[in-house]
Amino acid sequence: MTLDPEQLRAELAFAVRLADLADAETLPRYLAKSFTVDHKRDHSEVTEADRTAEQVIRDHVLAERPAHALFGEEHGLIGPQDSPWKWIIDPIDGTSNFVRGIPVWATLIGLTYQGESVIGVVSAPVFGRRWWAALGLGAFVGTSAIGDRGTPIHVSAIDRLEEAQVSVTLSSGWDDLGLTETIVDYQAKAWRTRGFGDFWQHMLVAEGAVEVAVDAVGLQPYDLAAVKIIVEEAGGTFTDRHGVSTYLSDTAISTNARVPGPF
Repeated sequence: MTLDPEQLRAELAFAVRLADLADAETLPRYLAKSFTVDHKRDHSEVTEADRTAEQVIRDHVLAERPAHALFGEEHGLIGPQDSPWKWIIDPIDGTSNFVRGIPVWATLIGLTYQGESVIGVVSAPVFGRRWWAALGLGAFVGTSAIGDRGTPIHVSAIDRLEEAQVSVTLSSGWDDLGLTETIVDYQAKAWRTRGFGDFWQHMLVAEGAVEVAVDAVGLQPYDLAAVKIIVEEAGGTFTDRHGVSTYLSDTAISTNARVPGPF
């Protein structure tokens, strides 16, 4: 797939602006603990910050990219459903952390073209850290400061599991699939295992700090679309448990493309 690099740069700049708008909604509420918590049908938490941040992003996409579709965690699909361009948004990835005062949460902003992830921005305002990438243009880490062009990132060169650091999010879903024992055996062979969770583990793979990240079972496209392109542009792989490169599966494993995953 070939896209105009200048168009991708323009869409990436727009995605960064969307992240700025989301941060302005989420960070003050988190710091002031100014939100109430509801529960969705799957019993996961949702706050006003989730809904408001997504609404702000939706409003700006509708106004400035009317030919694009948008799919968000809280409000579903809007815009022309036959558009080749689709924004995929998670206003707060890590809402459980947000609610409990744990700073590991972020807004995920992905853009796909004809079903392929081409733009990704992950903004973690409590960390003061932001990651971004565009297809063929590389992956970067930086801050939300005006004019911060970021630093290029790349996965590590470690090629043996025995020397690798891995991050695993065990969940009941792995039990249901009968794969927990396989994952535990895999962890035991690694040099070091941690459970960083959510977006962060995949960004650590992209930065070269972690070699493999195994996410929980039960993921959705808005958990993965933005993350996938950043890992891939940093030189890594991003697949489901079957080895398929996709953001549409309920599982996700990122690697540095040298150390094999558990399956």
